[in-house]
Amino acid sequence: MEKLRADPAIEFIDHRESQLEELRGLRPPPDGELLAEPGRWVYYPWRRTVVALLGPRAFRAVRLDRNRNVITTAEQDRLGTLRVGVAGLSVGHVIAHTLAAQGLCGELRLADFDSLELSNLNRVPATVLDLGLNKAEVAARRIAELDPYVAVRVLDAGLTADNVDEFLDGLDIVVEVCDSLDIKVSVREGARRRRIPVVMPSADRGLLDVERFDLEPQRPILHGLLGNVDSAKLAALSSREKVPHMIRFLEGEKFSSRPLASVLEIDRTLSTWPQVSADVILGATTIAEAVRRFGVGENLQSGRTRVDVGWALDHLEEPQIPADRPATPVEYSDPTLPCVPGIVAAAAMRAPSASNAQPWFIEAGPDVLTIRLAPEHTSTLDIGLRASAVALGAALFNAKVAAAAQHVLGPAQLVDDVDGVPLQATLQLRAGNDPDLAALYEPMLARETNRRPGMPGAVGADTIALLRTVAEREGAHLHVVTDRDEIAGVATILGAADRTRYLTPQLHAEMVSELRWPGDAYPDTGIDVLSLELEPGGLALADILKRPDVMAHLAKWNAGTVLGEDTRQRILASSALAIISIAGGTLTDYALGGSAVEATWIVAQRCGLGVQPVSPVFLYARDTEDLTALSAPFADELGQLQREFLRLGHAPDGHVPVLMLRLAFSNPASVRSRRSLDRVRLL
Repeated sequence: MEKLRADPAIEFIDHRESQLEELRGLRPPPDGELLAEPGRWVYYPWRRTVVALLGPRAFRAVRLDRNRNVITTAEQDRLGTLRVGVAGLSVGHVIAHTLAAQGLCGELRLADFDSLELSNLNRVPATVLDLGLNKAEVAARRIAELDPYVAVRVLDAGLTADNVDEFLDGLDIVVEVCDSLDIKVSVREGARRRRIPVVMPSADRGLLDVERFDLEPQRPILHGLLGNVDSAKLAALSSREKVPHMIRFLEGEKFSSRPLASVLEIDRTLSTWPQVSADVILGATTIAEAVRRFGVGENLQSGRTRVDVGWALDHLEEPQIPADRPATPVEYSDPTLPCVPGIVAAAAMRAPSASNAQPWFIEAGPDVLTIRLAPEHTSTLDIGLRASAVALGAALFNAKVAAAAQHVLGPAQLVDDVDGVPLQATLQLRAGNDPDLAALYEPMLARETNRRPGMPGAVGADTIALLRTVAEREGAHLHVVTDRDEIAGVATILGAADRTRYLTPQLHAEMVSELRWPGDAYPDTGIDVLSLELEPGGLALADILKRPDVMAHLAKWNAGTVLGEDTRQRILASSALAIISIAGGTLTDYALGGSAVEATWIVAQRCGLGVQPVSPVFLYARDTEDLTALSAPFADELGQLQREFLRLGHAPDGHVPVLMLRLAFSNPASVRSRRSLDRVRLL
């Protein structure tokens, strides 16, 4: 360094501070060891320049950061151990540089005997300053200026029968792009003996050859297209005698017409085989993907394929423009039924249910209304049919309200396991009244799920006291969370729980199936996407979030915290959180809790609050077995989230949560959930 600094002709460049700034800005933040890694000075004698760089680990972390998550960090580390040989550095220059740039190797071995000529510059990304230099050395210099930590070895004698073994020894994969047919065969003979795969691009119609000698050590060379001709026999042939073999190997009948016509003009109007830069770059693209797949163990079988850009451009198609989705909801009126039993049944049908599944079958006769739990409408989140029981309890409460308004309120009964039905509710329709219930009839009909974010604001002590009284009247306990720190804690818990719902394949599939888009053939169940009250552009994002392949990648990367962000923000915008719990754990107990939920909901909305039910993934899980059935990969995380949620919910000993209601001050909902008349029968 002292000698270099003393030379006035040597330039020193030091941008390490900006490199360190990039390193510090990585996400997730780098550890202290990486930040403390000593930097290096790199001397480029052909440029008479010394450059200050980060150390090798930090340099690689920053340089390859933009590869993530197309290539994961673990995959990048694995690829960084690959030793790749590139034979032939006219076409191979772009390939070697692409492999280095993408971090697909830790060592490169470059072989070419030829010097760079002016006619090479139509496809080799070198400059006139490189003319006369060995082609492999030109590529090595360019790679060193890209990443000096990539080990590059140059064989400037090219490949011969004497050094092909030296070239191949220790390689993991070979990229062969030599002009000589006998060398092509010789490289493959040696690679097959060592069980090294060989890949090769050809500069026509994106042709790519893959020969997995590592998996098929008896595989014929060049797919057997040359028969039994070996490298020694080919070497003895003249250039003109090799042409038939070359055409047979390249499947001349499948080549595009211009290159084939040009073959007939070699040594006449053309001096050599034509090649253009775009085809060479395309070849580098296909080789890079083949090497990546090989390096990370993805599917890469032996064979031949074409990535034909010309064909693709001949078959351009107009893009499919998605049908415009209505921004405003379709007009909808609640279904009505004739006669008093019909009025009571229609009220029961208006009850809320998880994902608007409506897990019941309602029969209304002159003297009795029967609501049977219908387990065929369950889902994975409905553990032990507990969510369905809550919905049935809410339906029973609505029926009682309507019966009171019609002066036919008789005794009600809930029974577990009746004639194979898990839970059944009956309401006798006879002369009877309850003024308090009857007063809730119109508010009950107006009750809605309001997913507007709303604005936080203080809920009055009188309102909170009233809601507690309403819940207790139905046999439940109500805890109202108003402390902003506790609300923030619940928001974090529910956001994390929502993430697991997206990343668990079965839960994600069910969630997507519950959504109803404008024009859906079955709009009377499920959740209308317009009721989600998404911001502009939210529906487009929903198109991405419903894709299982996207969720699978996020799960594999242990990523996707953004998936719970919408839930977290909505909870943060709440004025209060009302958590209803019950003592006991039978379906009848959960149904009683459902009645309390519906009563609390109706009264809260009557008090001017927007209400949204929130049921985190773990809500109805009672033990580790339940959590594992929900989502085995996230069972431990869900258990921890559930324990923290219960702590913040302050439920009395022996109580289990039934549902949480998010309370906020907001405008009415844009869309109300529809109901299916198919699940109601008048007798």
